[in-house]
Amino acid sequence: MLDPVSAIATATTAFNTIKKGFAIGRDIESMASDLGRWMGALSDLEQAEKEAKNPPIFKKLFNGKSIEQEAMEAFAAKKKAEAQRAELKQWMGFTLGSKAWDELIAMEGQIRKQRQETMYRQRERRQKFIEWVVIILSIITGLIILVGLVWMFKVKGQ
Repeated sequence: MLDPVSAIATATTAFNTIKKGFAIGRDIESMASDLGRWMGALSDLEQAEKEAKNPPIFKKLFNGKSIEQEAMEAFAAKKKAEAQRAELKQWMGFTLGSKAWDELIAMEGQIRKQRQETMYRQRERRQKFIEWVVIILSIITGLIILVGLVWMFKVKGQ
């Protein structure tokens, strides 16, 4: 599961670097890696929010955080990301024009799509695999205990 706090921390670090870059007059090309890191962190944040709404079964059972705490973390991170997005749009509008913002949004969509196709699907498959292994092992353990109890009662009854 992705952690909204970690995702927004990564986004904030990248965002602050981007802001400094704009302040000293760096061009957008030289900040591409920072922009990519920021967009990736926002994508992770969005995915964390989706996963928080529909958590895996074992996360529901064994998570240390309450549902309310997770919801508040996701909400706060989402609001901070929205503020960063608005500020970045403003900076880009002033320095590069509105067309640059549209290009950035298109690039963000591509990055998000790639991440969904690779990272998030792999994590989802891995989580499902783990869930099935635990379920199967639980069933096998339950059957062994049941057979052991039946055998014990049979032996004790003789």
